[in-house]
Parts: sequence; C-alpha cells; structure tokens
Amino acid sequence: MSAETVDGVGFRSERGPVLVSIMVSLSLVALDATVLATAIPTIVGELGDFALFPWLFSGYLLAQAVTTPLYAKLSDLFGRKPVMLVGIGLFMAGSVLCAVAWSMPALIVARAIQGTGAGAVQPMSVTIAGDIYTLAERARVQGYFASVWAIASVIGPTLGGLFAELGIWRWVFVINVPLCLLAAWMMIRRFHEDADRGDRSVDVRGAVLLTSGLTLLVLGILGGGQAWAWSSMASIGVFGAGAALLTAFVVAARRAVEPILPGFVLTRRLLLTTTLIGFGVGAILIGLTSYVPTYLEGSLGVSPVEAGLALTTLTIGWPLTAGLAGRIYLRIGFKSTGLIGAVLALLGTGGLVATAHQPSIVAMAALCFVTGCGLGLLALPALVAAQSSVDWDERGVVSGTHMFARSLGSAVGVAVFGAIANSVFGEGDVHTLGAATIQSGTAAVFVGVLVVAVASAAAVIAMPSTPPRTEP
Repeated sequence: MSAETVDGVGFRSERGPVLVSIMVSLSLVALDATVLATAIPTIVGELGDFALFPWLFSGYLLAQAVTTPLYAKLSDLFGRKPVMLVGIGLFMAGSVLCAVAWSMPALIVARAIQGTGAGAVQPMSVTIAGDIYTLAERARVQGYFASVWAIASVIGPTLGGLFAELGIWRWVFVINVPLCLLAAWMMIRRFHEDADRGDRSVDVRGAVLLTSGLTLLVLGILGGGQAWAWSSMASIGVFGAGAALLTAFVVAARRAVEPILPGFVLTRRLLLTTTLIGFGVGAILIGLTSYVPTYLEGSLGVSPVEAGLALTTLTIGWPLTAGLAGRIYLRIGFKSTGLIGAVLALLGTGGLVATAHQPSIVAMAALCFVTGCGLGLLALPALVAAQSSVDWDERGVVSGTHMFARSLGSAVGVAVFGAIANSVFGEGDVHTLGAATIQSGTAAVFVGVLVVAVASAAAVIAMPSTPPRTEP
C-alpha cells in the first residue's frame, strides 16, 4: 500500500488493512491515557512518594512531547513506517519496565521510556491517515479513530480501577505487551509506502536543545514550592537554564538545513492558532484525568472503579463528538466547529469550579461529559485544518508539531496543576488528607483548567476562517 489515495473507506476497502493497523497502534496510546489514573491511589499506597506522582504523567508526557518533533521530521525524511515501528518497540520496552518497577522513581523513569515511544505512535497514526485519505475521507476515518478512543475510554478507567482493587496494578502495564506485538506485526504486514529516503540532514543539535530546555522548565515547575522555594537560587537557576537552552534552540533552528521545528509552523496564523488550541486541549485533558479520580475517592470515598466510571464520561464525550466533527466542519468550517467546542468546554470546566465544594459523583460525571464533548470539537478540527493546509513533505512535521503541542500542554499542565495541588496537599496523600483539603486542592486545579479553557477559546477566535480546501 503506497501513500496514495484510492477509492473506498472502511475495513473492506483496499486501504482497510492499513486502517486496522493504524487503529491497533493508536489503541496503545488511547488505552494508556485512560487506564492509569484510577490506579494512582493504589500505586502510591504501595510505592509511596505521593508528592512525586505528578511525574508519572509529566515524565511520560514530557518525553512524548520532546520526541514528537524529532519523529515527525524523521518521518518526512525516511518514511512513516520505520518511525512507527521504533515507537512501538520503545513503548513496549517501557511497559515491561513499568510492570517490574520497584519504586516511584523507577516507575517514573519507565514511564518516560513509554513516552518516547508514544511520541512516535500517536503523530504517525494521524500522519499516515493524512497521507492515504483525502480531506473528505478523513471526516469518515475520524469516526473509526474515535471508536478506538471510545472503547479505550470505557475499558481503560474501569480496568485500571479493577486492577487496583484486586491489588494487581502492574497489569495496567502488562496488557500493553501483546497489543504492541500485534500492532508491530500488522504495521509490518499491511502498510507499505514509497518514501524518499535521500541523504538529508537531521537537526540533532536542535533536538538536544529543545529536549533539554523543556525538561528543565517542567522540572522547575514541578520542583517549585516542593523541592525548593520559588524564589530560591535553585529555582531561578533551573528556569534560567531552561530559557537559555530554548533560546539557543531558536537560534539553531534558524541556521539548520532541516530544523526539527521549522519556523513556518509558528509564523503562519492558521498553524499558530491550531498549535495553541492543541496545547490547551492537552492541558485540560490531563488536568481532569489526573485529579478527578483523586477528588472523588478522597472527598466522597468512592471506590477506584466508581471513580473510573465517572471519569469515563470525559473520555466518552471526546470521541463521541470527534466522530461527528468531520461532518460538521465540512458544512460550517473548522473555526465554527471549534467555537462550538470552546463553548462546551467553558460550560463544563466552569461547572466543575462552581460545584467543587459540593461533591457529587453524578454532577462530576455530567460536567466531565460536557467538557469531553467540547474537547472533541476543539481538537479534531484544529488538527485537520493544520494538516490540510500543507502538502506531503510538510504534513509530517505539521502533524507532529500539533501533537507536540498537545503533549507539551499535558506535560506543562500536569506540572502546573501538580504544583497548585501540592501547595494545598503538602506532604499528605489521598489516604491521609481530609475531604475538605482534597476539595480545596482540586478546586484550585479546576480553576486552572478553566483558565486554560478560556485561553483555548481565545485561540479559536483568533483562528482564520479558512474553509476546508479541496484535496485530490
């Protein structure tokens, strides 16, 4: 199967086997995004170090974010398939290490290895789809992708909660191994591409500077107020070094023949606004998936399974509207679709802030569902608008930049929200803190999530009203 479009969309079409292989690969990231949150209290109970638990998400997301631009550029140079296979292999290796982790720091390192794999799998999934399907066909394909997230949103939180209650939380990671093997086998067998593998340079220096700079900034956010005071020399040094490295990255990118993050992705108005939307979506999603289970288990005393079911409404709402978004944006445009999503996200997150001190599992589930519906209508039009504005040789880096922004939003979001929560929680954990303290901490996090939703809505408003272009 080459990266050229042919008639038919669906499992029985000529491209059907490729679609299935992409869906299996995407399921790795989708399941991992939903299965861990409900098991966190149990993991912390066994491994300890509650103050470090945000790094379980932040380490993964940071690794995913900083490697995504590199993988995206490599895919434009050498093809999508080899990059996808490397990502699947790293994800499986990280999963095995997570399953045998003996301490919280060891688990965090293993999660970071998982993240380096996810940095290839997720952007390559959407990039391959962008290569082999036209814009109109992509609207239908997104329905298939949405079904992956929908299934994962139901299975993930429930499975994570079940493993936690049974005391076998390590199976949260073990289940990834057979999925990785299946995804790799199907990708090898089913997807064939004709990629230009000419001798083109890779911006290694830029990749190192970007990775190092972002790592230091996130480390500074997570450590502030916990490992050191915000105004301490350690804090100033970490943030200063991070800023210096990112400045050096910008300079290096301007001089590189093939920059890891080309300047045009941030100078074109459409790409800049869609990138900001992706950042906001990532931050909102991680803020809720990280703290809704803790909020419900700590303030209401519900079981991990019950907390997982409440969180499921968020991850059901997203794929539900994402599956419909393709039809909507083909009729009213990308921007108008995004505005509908922004309004729903504002209603949902605003409701969470308003009800944080009157805990109700029903209200929480309903508001998470509304927020999820909004995110589905925000995320997909932004991604497809960005993809459809460029040709094949730029689509990998554009798709990768968008996924990079979403992953970075999640990484920075979990760091910021973790700092906010830790300022209230202190050294306690969900098993020792009182219900009132947990409500106060998560209420502060929800305010932060609402602020991000407002900023995302502003990015949608600034987005140019460009109708979907006709693709061959």
